[in-house]
Amino acid sequence: MNNSEVILSLLKTTQPFQLLPDSVQKSLVDLMTKFTFKKEELIYRQNVTDIEGIDLIYKGGYETFFLDTGENKHSIEIHHHPYCFGGISILLNRKKALKSVMVKKGTTIYRLPRKDFIELCHVNEDFFHFFTNSFGRKMLEEDFSHFVKSPAPFEESYYAADQLYSRKIDNIIYKDIISIPYHTPIFEAAQKMSRHKISCIFITEKEEIIGYATDITLRDNVLGKQIEATQPIGSVMDNPIVSISHQAFLYEAVLMMFRTKTKYLLVEKEGKYIGFLSRNRLLSEQGQSPLVFIQSVKLAESIDELEDKWNNVPKIINQLLERGVHAEIANQVITTIADTISIKVIEKVIQEIGKPPAKFVFMVTGSEGRKEQTLKTDQDNAIIYEDKANEHRELVRSYFLTFANKVSDYLNKIGFVYCTGEFMASNPKWTHSLSHWKNNYKNWIEDTIPENAIKFSTFFDCRRLYGDQEIIDELKLFLNEELQKPNERFFSFIAKNALQYQPPLTFFNAIKTQTIGTAEFLNIKKAMTPIVDLVRVYALKNRIYEENTGERLKKLVKLGIFNQTQYEELYQSYYYMMALRLKNQTNEILTSKSEPDNYIRIDSLTKIEKATLKEIFKTISNFQLGIKFKFTSSL
Repeated sequence: MNNSEVILSLLKTTQPFQLLPDSVQKSLVDLMTKFTFKKEELIYRQNVTDIEGIDLIYKGGYETFFLDTGENKHSIEIHHHPYCFGGISILLNRKKALKSVMVKKGTTIYRLPRKDFIELCHVNEDFFHFFTNSFGRKMLEEDFSHFVKSPAPFEESYYAADQLYSRKIDNIIYKDIISIPYHTPIFEAAQKMSRHKISCIFITEKEEIIGYATDITLRDNVLGKQIEATQPIGSVMDNPIVSISHQAFLYEAVLMMFRTKTKYLLVEKEGKYIGFLSRNRLLSEQGQSPLVFIQSVKLAESIDELEDKWNNVPKIINQLLERGVHAEIANQVITTIADTISIKVIEKVIQEIGKPPAKFVFMVTGSEGRKEQTLKTDQDNAIIYEDKANEHRELVRSYFLTFANKVSDYLNKIGFVYCTGEFMASNPKWTHSLSHWKNNYKNWIEDTIPENAIKFSTFFDCRRLYGDQEIIDELKLFLNEELQKPNERFFSFIAKNALQYQPPLTFFNAIKTQTIGTAEFLNIKKAMTPIVDLVRVYALKNRIYEENTGERLKKLVKLGIFNQTQYEELYQSYYYMMALRLKNQTNEILTSKSEPDNYIRIDSLTKIEKATLKEIFKTISNFQLGIKFKFTSSL
């Protein structure tokens, strides 16, 4: 065998490299360097030697051990082919060797550089977790755990970032729930809070928690309003009650608190509330996490301050991505900040022009509707207001169009530019009454022409940002009924819309590019669009109303529409490309000092990235073939 064949064979037989697709394995061949040791020598000393890469043993062997202060060996292990050394050290030990290594005479290894190894960890979760799971098992060994230091601080370790963002609520101590009935006098509630030394007490009715009261509640709602202390505590309580699963991640709890504006989160397990978390407690758990930045956004007052906050978001996202945080979380952080800014703008406009003359909902659509916002963002929104009597219609419509224009102008100044397709509430087409919006959806479904398929897809990805939730609930209830009526042509056109973007692969499996100036670029947004579209088709067919592509995929697996393998292929493909897209945009803003876009220079991609993208595009092609057979036969 020649050298390339030797390396490829080595990759295919060594855990966890055999988990990688063939094209990715082949892309590693030229990255690996051969080392031969002619005598026994100590090549790594624990916590001293920097790990330059991952060593794959081809011939000979490694003796690994811990050295105590007297240079005595402990936890000795002998490793021969197939075995790789260095992964745990890079991920968990500040890139220093975790164990000492004595190389056997006549040993030959092939080394993959550290930066390429870390890139592989981003590409393939199973590959990454092989090392983290191995570490977990080793820590159960008394000798091993005795010598291993604590994992590196957040700032210094790739894996530490993953740990922070994969830490679950179950792993922190939450407070016990102290409650009282709705009709308990206020003074008795205050006495109970004093006895238990608590600042928050929950209010129940028929043994269900319906609200809470805090020290601030007593100050603002009782003393400030001179309410008699004999009145029922329920008459002054705060709400809404918001709960989260004990299995949820910490970052999810923080984001939920900011979205719902609640300061207390009940922890739910098997249908029962088992404790609660306060916002302060969660933020202290997050330490210096960028999520704390969201709190400062909430405190901003002027449009200039909000603009300044939005200008700081690229730094936050760059920090997250450099620490190995998953692209889905980065998306959620961007979306939450964007939502917070938009809500502040809406509240400011209402202050300026007066309270709305009717109930309404301000909804966001497109990527923000799906909670998949990037740093190149425009406005995609609409307004639905309640149906009013004829004599009030013009007044109501006039108010909301003025309102929409002011909101749109402020958002544009902050950095959320006007939508070139005018899918904005400031466009009179997209600010209407609930009955008008019902007609919109009905016409789009029944009058199946290509333009309607695009409009429907845009407005199916919608969610409430501000206003009356009941309005959007009623609209979705109506939509659910309409989608149950047989209309194969509608699904055919929606599917055809999902097939209009083909994966950018040539007949010979090269990545298709477009020339801009003298360089070749990949439009990463267009490359991602087929996944968004095809998942939406299946969501529509199965009446799944989760807005987010990742959440839709999870629901499709639960319903048995996709199997676990299909889910993982699409999920990992989508968020791998999202990470590339966000990295490219942060680099354009922070390094190139240019406007972010969706074009990635092909020559800036590594071999691993190119190989991974080719695998992703093949996966998309296969799924599109499935849609073509399943949905478009009637055309």
